Amino acid sequence: MWHSGLNMAADSADDQLNDRARYLLTVLVESYIREGQPVGSRTLTRDSRLNLSSATVRNVMADLEEYGFVTSPHTSAGRVPTDKGYRFFVDTLLRRGNVDAADDAVDELRRRLDDEHPQDARAVVAVASQVLSSITHLAGVVTMPRQAQQSLSQIEFLPLSDNRVLAVMVVNGRDVQNRIVQLDRYYSAEELRRAANFLNQQFSGRPLSQVREDIVEELKQTGERLNQLMLDAIRVAQQMVSEGAQAGPEYVIAGETNLMEFAELGNVDKLRRLFDAFTAKRDILHLLDLSLRADGVQIFIGHESGYRILDDCSLVAAPYMIDQHTVGVLGVIGPTRMAYERVIPIVDVTARMLGSALNSRR
Repeated sequence: MWHSGLNMAADSADDQLNDRARYLLTVLVESYIREGQPVGSRTLTRDSRLNLSSATVRNVMADLEEYGFVTSPHTSAGRVPTDKGYRFFVDTLLRRGNVDAADDAVDELRRRLDDEHPQDARAVVAVASQVLSSITHLAGVVTMPRQAQQSLSQIEFLPLSDNRVLAVMVVNGRDVQNRIVQLDRYYSAEELRRAANFLNQQFSGRPLSQVREDIVEELKQTGERLNQLMLDAIRVAQQMVSEGAQAGPEYVIAGETNLMEFAELGNVDKLRRLFDAFTAKRDILHLLDLSLRADGVQIFIGHESGYRILDDCSLVAAPYMIDQHTVGVLGVIGPTRMAYERVIPIVDVTARMLGSALNSRR
């Protein structure tokens, strides 16, 4: 099932356009996506294969422009789609149900996952991002899978020089976080082992959110009776657990340079700001988070994203699942003039195959 980022355009199109206008708008959008050039009445008359005069087609185009589905660039007599026009096209395309262009994507994704045998989640996600980018020639983006519940498996301490300690925390039995901590005095390997054993006995197996609360309570109830080693160990654990539980989501992006190939995104300043947004991640992650809560493919076209930096871009995204739980989102970012008929099923099938690949490595 597919969803739009904003669905008002499809509703208004049903009210404003007759069948002939809808068909000509579809032909115009397909032509512009394919050629990247404003579409004139003569081209529409030829491509539509309708027995219409150029004057009739021009009148329809004038109506489409008045309703906001197309616009006329200053340098050309032809028309190009607006965000509203693309939205109508995408919703019509999905209602037609003929988005079946994903066979190549399935074959390449399966081959890449099988050939490279990535063992950890980050490697699998990186492969999916690269495949999305290489197949669509757009920017592929995949969030790292979120854990429904993060549980503390184990904490270990290893002595380093100059009163420093390497603290190692294992979450959910496989995710490892390291931190080098400066302590006030030297602790031997045996002392650190005893401290780790104490923490593992007290807190292992509990959700990180619960461990945070338990540590605070432990310090409140027994802090005065603990020796300095145990106090130091608990405080280090408290800091690591808090950071682990509050760590923000991440994503892997590939193929950003593909966007330089599109004239509408080719402005150096526009590309720089777009790449800055990819690096900052906040706005992109917010859009992906909206898709995380959606059922099926989610599509944001131009201004629908709500972020000015993405006004000339579209995001096509879909959630992926592990053990029937939605844990992440993948998608592609490209110009509004993207081949939606091909991109949508590729994103959809890649989401399903990524979930299967991650499930098989658990």
